[in-house]
Amino acid sequence: MPMKKLLAIPSLLLFIITGSTVIQAASFTTFESGQVRPMALSPDGQRLFVVNTPDNRVEVFRVTGSGLVPLTSVPVGMEPVAVASRSNNEVWVVNHLSDNVSIIKTNAAGTRVVRTLQVGDEPRDIVFAGPGGNRAFITAANRNLNRPAGSQIGNADIWVFDANNLGNSLEGDPLSVINLFTDVPRGLAVSNDGNTVYAASFHSGSLTTIIDPKTLGGDLPPPTDNVDGVRAPPVGLIVKFDGAAWRDDTGRDLSHLVDISLPDNDLFVIDAAAAVPAETASFSGVGTTLFNMAVNPVSGEIYVSNLEAQNHVRFEGPGIHGGSTVRGHISENSITVIDGNQVSRRHLNKHIDFNTFPGTAQENADSLAFPLEMAISSDGDTLYVAAFGSSKIGVFDTATLGDDSFTPSENNHIGVSGGGPAGVVLDEARNRLYVLTRFDNSVSVIDLVTSQETAHLAMHNPEPASVTNGRKFLYDARYTSSRGNAACATCHIFGDKDELAWDLGDPDGSVATNPNPFRIQEPEVDINFHPMKGPMTTQSFRGMANHGPLHWRGDRTAASNGGDAMDENGAFREFNGAFEGLIGRTAPLTEQEMQAFADFALQITYPPNPNINIDNSMTPAQADGRNTYMTVPVEVGTGFTCNDCHVLDEVQGFFGTDGLSVTRARAPDSPVLKIAHIRNIYTKMSVPESPGGLTGPQARGFFLSHDGSQAKLSRFLESQGFNFPGGQQQQINLISFLRAFPSEMAPAVGQQVTLAPGVDLASTYQRIGVLIERAGVTVPREECDLIVKGRLNGEQRGWVRLANGLFRSDRQSESLIGIRALGAQALGGGPGQELTFTCVPPGSGLRMGIDRDEDGILDGDEGAAIAGRNPG
Repeated sequence: MPMKKLLAIPSLLLFIITGSTVIQAASFTTFESGQVRPMALSPDGQRLFVVNTPDNRVEVFRVTGSGLVPLTSVPVGMEPVAVASRSNNEVWVVNHLSDNVSIIKTNAAGTRVVRTLQVGDEPRDIVFAGPGGNRAFITAANRNLNRPAGSQIGNADIWVFDANNLGNSLEGDPLSVINLFTDVPRGLAVSNDGNTVYAASFHSGSLTTIIDPKTLGGDLPPPTDNVDGVRAPPVGLIVKFDGAAWRDDTGRDLSHLVDISLPDNDLFVIDAAAAVPAETASFSGVGTTLFNMAVNPVSGEIYVSNLEAQNHVRFEGPGIHGGSTVRGHISENSITVIDGNQVSRRHLNKHIDFNTFPGTAQENADSLAFPLEMAISSDGDTLYVAAFGSSKIGVFDTATLGDDSFTPSENNHIGVSGGGPAGVVLDEARNRLYVLTRFDNSVSVIDLVTSQETAHLAMHNPEPASVTNGRKFLYDARYTSSRGNAACATCHIFGDKDELAWDLGDPDGSVATNPNPFRIQEPEVDINFHPMKGPMTTQSFRGMANHGPLHWRGDRTAASNGGDAMDENGAFREFNGAFEGLIGRTAPLTEQEMQAFADFALQITYPPNPNINIDNSMTPAQADGRNTYMTVPVEVGTGFTCNDCHVLDEVQGFFGTDGLSVTRARAPDSPVLKIAHIRNIYTKMSVPESPGGLTGPQARGFFLSHDGSQAKLSRFLESQGFNFPGGQQQQINLISFLRAFPSEMAPAVGQQVTLAPGVDLASTYQRIGVLIERAGVTVPREECDLIVKGRLNGEQRGWVRLANGLFRSDRQSESLIGIRALGAQALGGGPGQELTFTCVPPGSGLRMGIDRDEDGILDGDEGAAIAGRNPG
C-alpha cells in the first residue's frame, strides 16, 4: 500500500558491547490462519516442502525409501499457508499474515529466502502455469476500499508474476492483477496442459440474502411466538434464490421485496497463456464455502472440496414449536465435480438420516467433515481428500464420485494421528501419502499398500499447550457432533466467520433476563432476551478477549449464572449448549473440556487492518474521520460522539466496544444489542459508498449490521439518525476512518523486506527504516518487534532489534551491531547473503529472531537442529 511518508536511511551504527543479554520469555500470538496448500513435493520427488505455520517457516525433508528425513528449516513470512515448488531448487511460499510471498532458492550458497514479493490482503494459494509453467498465480483479498471508483468489481484478486522477470522494485512487478466479481478467493488449480488456471471464491455464498424488518413489514411465517406464547420481536427474514424466485423456507415467493441479484460466481476460468492473463468464464452452484481444488489428469474434471450451508432453514433446537431446525444439519460436506459445463455437487455424508436425532455411531464413523486439500492418482481413478474435522483421509473412486454411486463408508477412510489433516501430497513412486496434521503441527507418512500410517514427524511448534489442547473442540466433528459431520468451525471457519446470516433462534426456548450493564437503557424498551432473535451474521472468534458478553445481543454472559457480566471467559463457556442445540451432540462438553476450548478461543487475534499505512499514519480523510469519531457529537438528543458508545482505547484493548449494551428508543423495533466492535468492518463491505439503496448484482448477500442488511456505512449512519455538522464530507471522512479502524496488531506486524542484490537498494533501506521506526514505538502501545533472518558465511543466522536500537545476534559471543553494519555484511558477502527484516508481534522478537525454543540458549549456539543451518 502507498506510504504516507518515507524515512531517511538510518545512519551507520556499530557499537561493541560486551556482557550477556537477558533472554526474556517470548509470547506467541494465535492467528489461526487456514492452511491451503501446506506441502509440495519437488519435481524430482527428492524433497518435501512443508509450511510450519505457527513457527513461520518452511520445513524441508529429504524423501528416502524408508521415509522422511528432516533436512533444513527456512524462516519465511508470518503465517505461511501455501507452498509450491517451481523447480527442484526454487520454492514459493504464501504468507497469509505478512501479505506477501517468499521465494526460496537452494544452491551452493544454501537454502534461503532470496526475494519477497508484496501482494494483496491475506493471500492464500499459489500455482504455476502459463508458458513454460513460469507464471505464478496467487489469490489475495482486494480490501483497499479507497481505490478509485470503478476500479474494483469484487473482493477477489489474482496476482500474476512472471517468475523470470520480477523486476527490481521492492515489492516486485506483477504481470497483471485480475479482479474477480466475488468475495475473497482461496484455492487455485491448473489444467493439465498448463494453459488454464481455475480460481475459486472462498466464501462464495449460498444464494441467500436478507429482507430487513422494515421492508418485510412483520410478514413472517409462523410461528410468531415462542412455546410460552410470548410474541416474537419484529425481525428480518432470510430468503434463498432457487433459480427463478427468492423464497423463504416455507416456499413463499418474496421476490418483490428483494432488489439485488447474486450471480453466485463460485469458480473462475483464467487464460494463463494470454499475453495478459484474464478471466474467460465462471461457474455457479459449486458450494458455499470452497476450500480446495484438484484436476483429474486424465479426464480434466475439476474437483472442489466445499461446504453447502443450510442457512435458509430457520431455528436451532428440537424444532417442535418452530417446525424446522438446522440442529445437526448446519451444512453439507461436499465435493463438487465439474465436467465440461456440468456442475454436480456430491454430498459426502448422504448416508445420514437427518430426520432422526441423534445420529448413530455408524453414521459418525462413515462421515467426513471439512474436506480440504485433495490429491489424485496419475491414472485419474483415485481421489484422496484430507478430512480436517475427521482425522481421516477419504479415498474415492472418481467414477463413482462422478456419477454419485459411491457409498460412504469408514472402510474407505485412512485414519491419521495428530488430528486436523489439512494437506495431502501423493508420492506414487513410493506408494505413499504425506499428510500435514494441523492440530499437532506434524507430518504423517501413510503406506498406501497397507493403508496404515507408518511415521508421524513432529515439527517444532511454539504454540502453548492452551492452544494445542483446545483447538480440537473447534474442529473435531467426530467428537463434537453425534453424526460426525459438523463442529463449531462449520460456521466459524478457521476461527473466523462464514460471511452468512443465520436465524438461530429457538421457539422452544423461553425468554431470559438480560443481566448485562448498559451504556444507554431506556425504560420503554424491553431488554430481555427473546429466544426468537431473528437472522444474525456469524461473528468471528477473533478478538473476544477483553470484550465482556458475547453474541450480538450479549446473550452469552457469565452473569446468567451469577458471574461477572464482563467476564468473557465465563461468557464463552455459556456456548456449551450449542453443542446439543445446534451442532447435534448428545451432551455438552465437560466443564474441563469447555474451559480448554475457551482458553484456546480467547487467544485468537485479529490481523492488522490492511487499509492503514504501515507507518501507522493516516490519510487526511482518515485523520479527519478519526477526529469526528472521537470528538464530534453526532447523536441527536444524547450529544454522544461515536466513541462514547463504540469505545476505541488501544491501551485498554477496546476496539469499538468496552462490552456494554444499548437500547434505542427512537427505533423501538430494533433489537437490544451489545455495542459491537468495529475491527472487521472492512471485511464485510464490497460495494462503493454511492448514494441510494442497494440494487443489481452483488458479490455477497450479507453486509453490515447485526443481520447483514446494511450494505453501506452511509446508509447505516443515516438509519441511526446521526447528525454531521460538517456535512456530507464529514460523513465520508468518518467512513474512511471506519474502514481503517485499528486492531490489536499494528499495521507493521507481519511486514517484511528482503535486502538482496538486484532489488532497488534505496527503496529497500527506506522500508527497513520504517520497520525500525515502528519497532521503536512504545506509546500509546508497543507496535512490533523487529527481527532479521538470513544466511551469512554459509550459515543460517538471526538477529533481533533491542530497545537501544542495536541488533543482538543469535550467538552470545558476538557484539551488538548497527543496521548499516549488518546490511554491509550481507551486501558485501556476495550471493547467498540475503537478509529479511520482519516486524513481528510485540514480545515475540526474541523467540522468532534468536531463541526459537525459548530455552535461553541462543539458536546460533545451540546447533543446526534449532538454527536450521544444514546445507540444503
